[in-house]
Amino acid sequence: MPFNTALTRKLGIKIPVVQGGMMWVGYAELASAVSNAGGLGLITALTQPSPEDLRKEIRRCKQMTSKPFGVNLTLLPAMVPPDYGAYAQVVLDEGIRIVETAGNSPGPIIKQLKAANPPCVILHKCTTIRHALSAVKLGVDFLSIDGFECAGHVGESDITNFILLSRARQTMPVPFIASGGFADGQGLAAALSLGAEGINMGTRFMCTVEAPIHENIKKAIVEAQETDTELVLRRWKNTSRLFKNKVTEDAVRVERESTTGKFEEVAPYVSGKRGREVFLNGDKDYGVWTAGQVIGLIHDIPTCHDLVHRIEKEALDTLAKTQSLVVDQQPEPDIVGRPIGDPSADPKSEHGKAPGEAQIYNIGKAKL
Repeated sequence: MPFNTALTRKLGIKIPVVQGGMMWVGYAELASAVSNAGGLGLITALTQPSPEDLRKEIRRCKQMTSKPFGVNLTLLPAMVPPDYGAYAQVVLDEGIRIVETAGNSPGPIIKQLKAANPPCVILHKCTTIRHALSAVKLGVDFLSIDGFECAGHVGESDITNFILLSRARQTMPVPFIASGGFADGQGLAAALSLGAEGINMGTRFMCTVEAPIHENIKKAIVEAQETDTELVLRRWKNTSRLFKNKVTEDAVRVERESTTGKFEEVAPYVSGKRGREVFLNGDKDYGVWTAGQVIGLIHDIPTCHDLVHRIEKEALDTLAKTQSLVVDQQPEPDIVGRPIGDPSADPKSEHGKAPGEAQIYNIGKAKL
């Protein structure tokens, strides 16, 4: 049964579930599988070493699905930043009109994407209301409100989604989706109830058959608990939530004990290159890799089709159950007991004492 939200209407998708951009995970295999299942799949642009390689990946995805899909463009600080404008131009040249943006100073890229004919629909990811309002001024169509539970860059405000989504509902003049901590249909129903138009999932989609990462990493996610993540780089105001392993423990120790505070001391532990190798060699302790607290809710490795349709059914069932809680007349209470005023119902009455009550009371009196 199709959902009718601002997100499904705008993007032409059946189920309001977006597969968020993920470095070394967001390839055509995963994006096409999510889109074929009725959600929105995203290719992560910077998984490709050049704009032309992104063009090839987009074309490969088109061969795998006829459904809408998009591209993620995340702008992060770098000594030698990628040519984001060239990546964006490839997106436009290939006819993609759905883009997820994130990161620092997205204004020029958003302007470029919006100048296209037709203009792109832009979902911008934010971890604070202040940044979200700034993005609105840039002309984004949707905000992806990213709570502290999320994987990767969590921001520095530590606001979880229950508060952040409600603040977005109170404040945002444009529609928003909920990101961080979502894995099932109950979560989707909750997000819709809090005012969101859909959800964004990253870690949950890592743990699917089509996710192009080593099976050992998927099993590590299934076996993990919600406490098995680590916050790293807080000292440098670049906090990231990562899967807790030997490397993150070493990184946190250096961060805590360093007397100089130089980033160079921790840099070898948080190398993105070693993180990429984790997904290839299957050794969860080889490097750092992102995972959200939602790992505690993940217990299987389904296909994207099975996962998305399970979320759909769970959400519909949950919404129907919630609606059934409202009735025309208050029901009779379930409490079994004697009417008020009956002496035998008085806990101080000699006749109304539960078995053992007198002995406990007398013991207390004796001690006094």
